[in-house]
Amino acid sequence: MSDSNLSSNGAADAAPGIAVIIPYYNGAAYIERALRSVHAQTVPAAEVVVVDDGSTPDEAAFLREIQPRYGFTLLRQDNGGQGAARNAGVAASSAPYICFLDQDDFYLEHHNRILLATIPPDDPRWGFVYGDLWEASGQGEIVRHGMIKAFGAQPKRDLFDILRKDLFVLPSAMLIRRAAFEAIGGFDTQFTGYEDDDLCLRLFRAGYTSPFVDKAVTVWCMHGASTSFNMRMFHSCLRYFKKLAAAFPDDLKLHHYYMRDCLAARFGHHFVRLAIQAVKTRDPNLPELRAILDEYAAIVLAHPTVRRRTKLKLRVMRLLAHHGTPWLIGLISALTKLPGLRRLRP
Repeated sequence: MSDSNLSSNGAADAAPGIAVIIPYYNGAAYIERALRSVHAQTVPAAEVVVVDDGSTPDEAAFLREIQPRYGFTLLRQDNGGQGAARNAGVAASSAPYICFLDQDDFYLEHHNRILLATIPPDDPRWGFVYGDLWEASGQGEIVRHGMIKAFGAQPKRDLFDILRKDLFVLPSAMLIRRAAFEAIGGFDTQFTGYEDDDLCLRLFRAGYTSPFVDKAVTVWCMHGASTSFNMRMFHSCLRYFKKLAAAFPDDLKLHHYYMRDCLAARFGHHFVRLAIQAVKTRDPNLPELRAILDEYAAIVLAHPTVRRRTKLKLRVMRLLAHHGTPWLIGLISALTKLPGLRRLRP
């Protein structure tokens, strides 16, 4: 669909058939902002489904209170994470196109119009289309315009590129074809973080394409209470690493060394940094973060193709995570800022 398919007043000539799915978990502080952005679209959605993912009684009551005002379909389920909530919302809707919105983010006014216009008219294999994001504080104050291109070329056309880095392709900036979503089974509900990367990877592997439009369509609000900053997210990250490690064994004949060249490089810094930072700040979650690092390290250290230097550095970082002190970590961090020692930084 191109812009020419849209009438001058911003409405589509034919109903675009978009279902917007919003997972909700104790989000009374943000949900009305998200809903207002859905209703402010120049091309309106056909369906809006909010899935209460096991909120407290007070938070659930607030959602029921505002339902008549915003006219959404309300579902309630036991807490299972965003992936499970999104799957439930999709199952309760019928529109051919699906858009997701996190409760603390909000759409820009032309989210639907721009993404509909990005659907390729001559590509029967398209699975989803997506746009860029604005980054903002929890209060919605803008930090930067356009962010996902800073994390690599878009769209993704190479499996190795997908495996090497976090995608930063957020569901709130996507429009997904229902047939493609259902064909791959939706979100993997074992994840409460990285379920979006996993979904995009499985769509890619199934042969679906993902056109990208270089325009911001959503505001991504980052704050300390968001899903990106909790222990469930860190455990989910480990589960995603383990799923990838099992799904992509090295292919020696083709010289594809997935663990060495993609997975260890992508996840190692993340797990090490979390544990070392927890030592420095005396984080009460340190035992859990040590356990995550240990489980990751056991897989990498046992892998035959990972370089000796990588393994040595990992052993040293694991030792620091278990036996280091804030003073020692601070000293090492200061020393490794010196020329020639930066590669040794935690």
